[in-house]
Formats: sequence, C-alpha cells, structure tokens
Amino acid sequence: MSGVTQATLHHLALTVTDLDASVRWYGEVFDVHPIMDVPHQGGVGRILANADYRLMIALHRHETNDGGLCAETTTGLDHAGFTVGSRADLEQWQDHLEAHGVVRADHADKPLTQSPIADEPYASVLVFRDQDNIQLELFSPVQH
Repeated sequence: MSGVTQATLHHLALTVTDLDASVRWYGEVFDVHPIMDVPHQGGVGRILANADYRLMIALHRHETNDGGLCAETTTGLDHAGFTVGSRADLEQWQDHLEAHGVVRADHADKPLTQSPIADEPYASVLVFRDQDNIQLELFSPVQH
C-alpha cells in the first residue's frame, strides 16, 4: 500500500423494510443505539453506535423500497461478518440471539434464523439473519 494509510471500516449501512423494528432489533442484538438521523433523497438513514463508537450501523429506509427480502445471491451485499474472541463467545451469542427472536435451525436460510456453529479450519462461525433476511456472521478465529 505504498504510502497510503490503511483504511478501516467506519460503519455498515443496510437498507431495511421497517426502520423502527430494525432499530429495535439491532439495538437489542448488538447494543447499538440511535445517535442521529441523516435524511437523504427518498428516505432517511438512522445511525446507531455502541458506547465507544467502535461499532456503527446505519439503517436506511427508502420510500421506493418494495418490501422484498434481501438475497445474497444477487449483486450487492452477501453478508456482514463480526469477530468475537472465542468459540465460547459464539455459544453465548446463540443464546443471546435466541432471546431476541432468532431461532435455531439446521440452516440460517430464512429471516430470524441461526445455524449451528460451524468449526472451519480458519474459524468457528455462527451464521444468522435479521428480519429482512440480511445474513450476518460471527467469527471466532482459530486459536494457534
């Protein structure tokens, strides 16, 4: 990267069908809370952040949204991945997600479902989906 400062992720922006419901869900699941609304042409973005602003999620409502569910098989967002410290943390997240309406299933292939933890060579992974079917993943890197 010769002379260029490495970029880091500032925020994750997602389009949702029900802004208020999504603000509640993401707030409960990730402990992020509204800090500002950012109006844009045809809608509004609501910025959520945790206490130290290390995790920021922007949820957008667009007037032209047709209400369809997200599908990672089309061009655009495939999923968003987050890191936790250990596999035990993933196990705690399973219970946390379930307490917030994300049911355990064989596959996270429908809104508000979570998969079993997959132990892959690179990480242990917990896949889950929000109410708009946006795929989210929690990773615990393999300990060397």
